[in-house]
Amino acid sequence: MAEVGIVMGSDSDMPIMAKAADILEELGVSYEMRIISAHREPDVFFDYAKSAEERGYKVIIAGAGKAAHLPGMCAALFPMPVIGIPMKTSDLGGVDSLYSIVQMPSGIPVATVAINGGANAGILAAKILATSDPQLLARLKKYSEDLKKQVLEKDEKLQKAGYQAY
Repeated sequence: MAEVGIVMGSDSDMPIMAKAADILEELGVSYEMRIISAHREPDVFFDYAKSAEERGYKVIIAGAGKAAHLPGMCAALFPMPVIGIPMKTSDLGGVDSLYSIVQMPSGIPVATVAINGGANAGILAAKILATSDPQLLARLKKYSEDLKKQVLEKDEKLQKAGYQAY
């Protein structure tokens, strides 16, 4: 059973949503990914969101562009956390999507990451799950430590190349 549902309204969102999936795979978190349009196939969407809890989802990551209704509608129907990823669009650069996702009415929260923030959505979903999973928490701590090591290694390489502080 998948712990995280990843849903997007269009296959054009796949490159960003795949970043969330990649992080979840790296951290050993199960997920299911779907393309479902809340506007073009509302019946399919309602079935998906209403049955997510019984299918074992603990978190939904929903990506959407333009009017960005998918994350908010997931939050209206799914009783557990929803993370919204606003998609960068050619029209307004994703700001329209960001505003649509973060401006939810009281009582229907959607945690929102940066425009095109797929990786951070995956990390946030894992952090939510780690509150009740000590092994996942340990993997997250190692992930953070690995990020720190990567920065230190890059700085060391820069210093060896002869760049000096000014």
